[in-house]
Amino acid sequence: MTDLIEKNDPRYFSQTSNEPYDRHHYKIVSATKTFIVESWEEAQEWWWNNCHSPTIKGAVIHVIDKPKKKPKGF
Repeated sequence: MTDLIEKNDPRYFSQTSNEPYDRHHYKIVSATKTFIVESWEEAQEWWWNNCHSPTIKGAVIHVIDKPKKKPKGF
């Protein structure tokens, strides 16, 4: 059996930042509808609420880059 690193070990890693991080939007495509959500949490929620529905067979989630914000002004 493999020994695990303890949480007090300096090699233990859990995360790099406490700030929200999401560089992507998610395009949900099914036979009956296609739409884009702006966070992974929204994509997960839709998937778990709809993945077993008989009308949503074959649905997929595409990861897409967030659109770049257009500068305002001149």
